[in-house]
Amino acid sequence: MATDFTLNGKPASFGGDPETPLLWVLRDHMGLTGTKYGCGIAQCGACTVHLDGKSRRSCVTPVSMVAGHKVTTIEGVEGKAAEAVQSAWVAIDVPQCGFCQSGQVMSAIGLLAQKKQVTDADIDNAMAGNICRCATYVRIRQAIHDAAAKMGG
Repeated sequence: MATDFTLNGKPASFGGDPETPLLWVLRDHMGLTGTKYGCGIAQCGACTVHLDGKSRRSCVTPVSMVAGHKVTTIEGVEGKAAEAVQSAWVAIDVPQCGFCQSGQVMSAIGLLAQKKQVTDADIDNAMAGNICRCATYVRIRQAIHDAAAKMGG
């Protein structure tokens, strides 16, 4: 039996093992490689996607869990929060190596989609578990504050 869901605003279906992690369905079966494999145990954040608008680690989410739901990847993210975050990321040159950035961006967008005015504590809570091996945390925090300000927060 296929798992049917909405992926980046379009109908999607996966006919394989329902316990397959969503990460591998996205990368190997849907060809969406922006979502990265980092650790496989939901500790690094590289695989962050949005499930019905909320940040979710795709490496530990069985595809069966997304049946009937909306999944958004870095390739399909849009809206005011996405535009503000992406603009801020570019303006202050957040990425260094870039590997973790799709997960960082998805978590930041998830935060700003839920909360317009953010404190450092809000950012710490939302970004906890998003590891940047290049340690660009100061720029990430500044970009989130800049994006919130741009959104009127």
